[in-house]
Amino acid sequence: MAMPEMQTNTETKKQPSPQTAWIGGIAFTFLIALLGYLLAMVPGFDRVGQLACAIIIAVFYRQIFGYPEAIRPGIAFASKRLLRAAIILYGLKLSIDTVLSDGLGLLVRDAGVIVFAILATVWLAKVFKADKSISLLLGVGTGVCGAAAIAAVAPIVKSKDEDTAIGVGIIALMGTIFAIAYTILRPVLPLDAIEYGIWSGSSLHEVAHVALAGAPAGDEGLAIALLAKLGRVFLLVPLCFIFIAIMKRKNKTNEAEDAKIEFPWFLVGFIIVSILGSYVLGESIPVSDGVMDGVFTLTTWLLTAAMVGLGLNVSLKDLRTRALRPLAAMTITSLALSVIVYFIV
Repeated sequence: MAMPEMQTNTETKKQPSPQTAWIGGIAFTFLIALLGYLLAMVPGFDRVGQLACAIIIAVFYRQIFGYPEAIRPGIAFASKRLLRAAIILYGLKLSIDTVLSDGLGLLVRDAGVIVFAILATVWLAKVFKADKSISLLLGVGTGVCGAAAIAAVAPIVKSKDEDTAIGVGIIALMGTIFAIAYTILRPVLPLDAIEYGIWSGSSLHEVAHVALAGAPAGDEGLAIALLAKLGRVFLLVPLCFIFIAIMKRKNKTNEAEDAKIEFPWFLVGFIIVSILGSYVLGESIPVSDGVMDGVFTLTTWLLTAAMVGLGLNVSLKDLRTRALRPLAAMTITSLALSVIVYFIV
């Protein structure tokens, strides 16, 4: 009669404490983030970047070893809380004064880019009968600022963690391909440095992609490219509030839908940090470049660890069956966006 009790006690001992599961899960995501960082230093993978490399490793870990259930709480914390912290800190990269003083014209173009990218991707998704959730996230990522935009919008539209991870992975991969293509085309295009910079900043996906593609245009071309991109980042906040309004209206008209839209307080943090970075830090409060670089590095690592948490939820079977059509819709939209912006520059 004692044997069952002994087995139960043994099984209980095997279960880690809540604190261990929490710390272990976070540590595990940072470990894979480190592996992604190291992989991104390998020639070829350096074009893909730390974020995408970490997601790739996380996805393949899940397929080979399964989901590490014992440390689920820490992984969940990384994929949600650390993600919000990274988005808040991302606000330091936004210079509100620069956007408002020098980029109002670009801001109007950026708004058009965002509207086109989202509507075109969603429309093509309907034509291709693609997954609606992934396609919407890809449209947002294409129009605004890649992974950060997807991460900000996903909880508002109640996307699954798996859909978010798939969207981020596709954006990182396709954005890298497009950025490399831009650098190859740069010498043969009849665009001066400023025009090329505007084209790059207004049509590419991530800030890192814009920096990669804009570098061959020199300092002035790269500066205007980043300015155009900052305008799209700036519009992330009003876009999120538009989605909040849409989701609230949808829930009101659907009596069967009882879920409430949680207010994205991290966007308030994003705005506050953007204001601090634009008007306080460096002016009223002196901050060295080294400190700011350290914060930017921390932001990258937090975002990478969060993406690892999301990547661990990805099933390659679902990826094959659900992601190919959204990928096709997003690719066509990106190509069309590049062509349209090229001719209006």
